[in-house]
Amino acid sequence: MNNLLKKPLTLCSALLWVISGVAFAAPVGTTHEDSSPREGAPQSTAPKGIAQQYQNSFLIGTAIKSHDLMGERPATSTLLCREFNAFTAENAMKWQHIQPAPGQFNFAMADELIALAEQCKASVIGHTLVWHQQTPGWVFEDEQGNPVSRDTLLNRLREHIHTLVGRYKGKVYGWDVVNEALNEDGTLRDTPWRRIIGDDFLVYAFRFAREADPGAQLYYNDFNLYKPAKVAGAVRLVKQLAAVGIKVDAVGMQGHYSLFYPSLADIEQSILSLKQAGVAVAITELDISVLPLPDDAFNGADISQSFAAHPVFDPYTNGLPAAQQQQLASLYQQLFTLFLKHADSINRVTFWGTTDADSWRNNWPIRGRTDHPLLFDRHGRPKPAYDAIIQHIK
Repeated sequence: MNNLLKKPLTLCSALLWVISGVAFAAPVGTTHEDSSPREGAPQSTAPKGIAQQYQNSFLIGTAIKSHDLMGERPATSTLLCREFNAFTAENAMKWQHIQPAPGQFNFAMADELIALAEQCKASVIGHTLVWHQQTPGWVFEDEQGNPVSRDTLLNRLREHIHTLVGRYKGKVYGWDVVNEALNEDGTLRDTPWRRIIGDDFLVYAFRFAREADPGAQLYYNDFNLYKPAKVAGAVRLVKQLAAVGIKVDAVGMQGHYSLFYPSLADIEQSILSLKQAGVAVAITELDISVLPLPDDAFNGADISQSFAAHPVFDPYTNGLPAAQQQQLASLYQQLFTLFLKHADSINRVTFWGTTDADSWRNNWPIRGRTDHPLLFDRHGRPKPAYDAIIQHIK
């Protein structure tokens, strides 16, 4: 990704790119010298597939959809156990699914995640406790629809975290405690959590999680952390929490990337910035979109963004051509070269989905497209990107 485009495409340039099928980016020649496990990194007792190849470096995880937690696709369940040793529920542990109404907890899907992880001998990553999205409106309102008081919201936050984290104490390796709380300039995002509680809502979120399970790893997770201002904000956040006795065990760098951005240099600098701050790194929500983007669709992974459909932005409805397959494989190989180089700082790499059919990138930032961002195609078959990652470490 060293020479990737830094800006999304116009309609005209997107068309030219689709026609040309040019593959950029030369492989990076960095090798990983130290294959010993990172201290403190969880080790699966039976790693397989990709996880087996990288077992001495970091966990290899995936996000799992609810229908796979229900066993509706046995072939996918087999693939999950074979290839990954860290499981994250894509949605099943978010507030709107766990507690859709006051005091009404629904643990069915989360229980299935724990059971599947135990069956596959995989670590569980809980996602997510505090987020401004996918949180029911009642959390922030009284019965008349008015904003609740600070104390009321803190009590609701404590009850939710203690109930959820406490239920899975000792069974969840780590939690994404707070998700996407930063603006692009590194300042705190204006959310109901911040408006009602104040800037210290993060302090309470991490404190409640630590109370509920002192042995669990606690993470801050965000997108676009390859941007200098935003990763600086994450570093500042970690240091501010540390100053009041709150330890953040790792920062999750969401990897919602594209063939067009970001550069490897930017990603590496962010890893180094977090390392220098004394915090581990998890590469979370990794996928690489192969599709052209509208001019304005350059805001990482903000799910509030949406754009109108146009055929030029959906060129691969009948499958990904060989040239783009190779380009995707090359980019994944370069990324994993970088991750191995910094395996002393990285404790996990989690893909955001298992097969292309399940990827959220099919519907963001334009709904109904056919993207190909993951290692397995729509039938669960490994792609050249999979082979590139496997062969790279052998």
